[in-house]
Amino acid sequence: MTGAGPNVEPCFRTAVVPAAGMGTRFLPATKTVPKELLPVVDTPGIELVAGEAADSGAERLVIVTSPGKDGVVAHFVEDLVLESKLEAKGKFTLLEKVRRAPGLLEVESVVQDEPLGLGHAIAQVEKVLDDDETAIAVLLPDDLVLPRGVLDVMSRVRRKRGGSVLCAIDVPKDQVSAYGVFEVETVPDAVNPNVLKVLGMVEKPSIEDAPSTFAAAGRYLLDVAIFDALRRTKPGAGGEIQITDAIALLIAEGHPVHVVVHRGSRHDLGNPGGFLRAAVDFALEREEYGPSLREWLTARLSDDWAPQLTTYE
Repeated sequence: MTGAGPNVEPCFRTAVVPAAGMGTRFLPATKTVPKELLPVVDTPGIELVAGEAADSGAERLVIVTSPGKDGVVAHFVEDLVLESKLEAKGKFTLLEKVRRAPGLLEVESVVQDEPLGLGHAIAQVEKVLDDDETAIAVLLPDDLVLPRGVLDVMSRVRRKRGGSVLCAIDVPKDQVSAYGVFEVETVPDAVNPNVLKVLGMVEKPSIEDAPSTFAAAGRYLLDVAIFDALRRTKPGAGGEIQITDAIALLIAEGHPVHVVVHRGSRHDLGNPGGFLRAAVDFALEREEYGPSLREWLTARLSDDWAPQLTTYE
């Protein structure tokens, strides 16, 4: 899959990134630095997600934050002082990197006053949408979906079949209990075999109870009917309003919901282990880091690896 091209017409203008969490799995680093700004090599995770949204035709990014968590939005604000210093010193490569985030798309924020779940976070966006918007894209910043382009496929599915479209990855059966898992059926007239109809969803099922091996991958293309469903969704465990419950309500009421199975890769930036794998994956693809990192990894993973300690007299 590739990014949005000139012939791909997105069916949404606003992309939503929920970023109100505390990042507890990354403490103590996230005591002062928002998890979304931790760099995957040299680029914050939220900038990678924003770039994906922009590639797929989004015009505006709405970041859902928590009270006092302003640094995430500040990353997308121009820093003219820094830019002028880099330009004066002739550091044009760094200047280009610094200018990248503010130039991606229009960015604004809404505040989720209480941590009441993903559904509650998404509900806060309704008040900033234009009257003629019929759908929004939601990108979870913990999920890095590669290669880019799944939102383009999801847009095409919505244009053909209406309703809401979700993204899934096919996970090993022994890992289903770590995910929200879709119950699906084939679509008889679908040209793309990776497009399936969603009948329901089970949150973190046992291996025996999992309806499939297709797990949610943090990309949602939601009809604005989701906001009415969220208003009618009762809090679940922990008093949180879950987006999966709202989607289940729409399905029960006949709202079409489909899933696109993404056959690329997905990195979980929400935990240190997944974050490290993403950083290695990205670095290996970079010309300035890849060759030396690959050489070091090969040596490090060899059977005869032995660290060399330096002694000082």
